[in-house]
Amino acid sequence: MTLPAWLTAVTFNDDGLIPAIAQDHQTGRILMMAWMNAEALQLTAQTQTAVYFSRSRAKLWHKGESSGHTQTVHDIRLDCDADVIVLSVTQAGGIACHTGRESCFYQRLDLSGQTPEWQTVDKVLKDPADIYHSHESTSDTHETENTGTNADSIDMSQSQSVTAQAQVDKASVLQQLDSVLAERKQADADSSYVASLYAKGLNKILEKVGEESTESIIAAKDFANCDESTDKASYDEARHELIYEVADVWFHTLVGLAWFDIESDAVLNELGRRFGLSGIDEKAAR
Repeated sequence: MTLPAWLTAVTFNDDGLIPAIAQDHQTGRILMMAWMNAEALQLTAQTQTAVYFSRSRAKLWHKGESSGHTQTVHDIRLDCDADVIVLSVTQAGGIACHTGRESCFYQRLDLSGQTPEWQTVDKVLKDPADIYHSHESTSDTHETENTGTNADSIDMSQSQSVTAQAQVDKASVLQQLDSVLAERKQADADSSYVASLYAKGLNKILEKVGEESTESIIAAKDFANCDESTDKASYDEARHELIYEVADVWFHTLVGLAWFDIESDAVLNELGRRFGLSGIDEKAAR
């Protein structure tokens, strides 16, 4: 395919990608960062709506295809080295991040103490479960590459059905996930986020477990610093964030277990075995 002259002026990396930063057209606030290949950039220019390239799924994704939070593009700029794109956009719904926040850049490094700490400074505007459950989609993953995570954590098509069933019988959620993960091991890498993890191998899965564990630690420390009596909204937000991050840890741990064909019942049985045992005696017997 012959590229137009304007597109040949763009410097893509060795993978054929260029980072694209989305900025609010009115306020100038940075909303998110994702990747584009030549086709995504060309489609963005043609349609004046943001189209990105998902590295985990190795295919194009239209911003808002599963959340409804599309981006209307007013201006496209290229930096002095021709290797970074900035989009000036109007963000539908006022939410760019898959966590339900206005911006993916919602953590600020607090330098006021002796040790710098990341602080969550933006509120969740809408629960992610409500965002993705209300917009049925063939997309398997949250709309992010992540500038934060996850990003790309859960197969959305499956999580929507699991969420609905969990309201009826939460006890069966782990068994349902076992079944989904077993199916994903046989699926094409391009068909879902989990399938792409299995294709990348055990080290990538373990990397995600570590990444989500770290985010859970950060969320727990943020929650510990909240006071329900003085700021109920921040307290509720931090509580939700901790639950959300722990769910990501559990999910990716299950992905890791499924790599070895170990189902969640094995862990539940081990926990059941420990009831009535002294933790001190149990540790000493190892």
